[in-house]
Amino acid sequence: MSVRVLGVDGCRTGWVGIVLEGRRVTAVHGVTITEVLDAAGRGRGLACVAVDMPIGLPDTGRRQADVLARKALGPRWQSIFLTPVRPALLTADFAGAVAVNRELAGEGLSRQAFALRTKVLEVDALVRDAADPVVVEVHPELSFAAMGGAPLAAGKKTWAGTQERRALLARHGIPVPEDLGPAGALAAVDDVLDAAAAAWSARRYAAGLASSLPAPPERFSDEIPCAIWV
Repeated sequence: MSVRVLGVDGCRTGWVGIVLEGRRVTAVHGVTITEVLDAAGRGRGLACVAVDMPIGLPDTGRRQADVLARKALGPRWQSIFLTPVRPALLTADFAGAVAVNRELAGEGLSRQAFALRTKVLEVDALVRDAADPVVVEVHPELSFAAMGGAPLAAGKKTWAGTQERRALLARHGIPVPEDLGPAGALAAVDDVLDAAAAAWSARRYAAGLASSLPAPPERFSDEIPCAIWV
């Protein structure tokens, strides 16, 4: 029986996931990360769930995972946002979060990073509560760079970038179908392709082929292994 894995990316309507089982590619959607796992059939076994969201939140300073990923992506470094410290993410208002992050990390935080606060904490709760399946952090641009041998030249929202990413996925055994069912109507094209790239890394992790930034993962007070897997 083929190993089943799930790649997940946030989207405007919640979360989109790509389930891989051999060459079978299935898309799922959920308002919450838990709904995505349920839609993917975690009760039937998932060897790995790879999520494009920070896992392991720093108490102070920057995560080595973010620093190393930016370095590895070269010209596409801006696709990696610096993860706020946990106390900042637990602060409900943006101005307060900026102040807390500046005090504990020596820098403010972007509105984009703060806007992901709910999703980051959602994944944090999932990782803390769930022993099975294994949930790891990935970044699609790193996954695509590994597939292609270098960071991709075209942005993911461009026509050229979309076609290059679809071709890379197909070359690596993930032919994303044209009809993705309801999930295809609820998620943007780049979110679907990012979820598929996450699934590619999930499959590598399940097979023992993935590498991490950093290696070994670092740990903060939450004791959650913190690394981006490719």
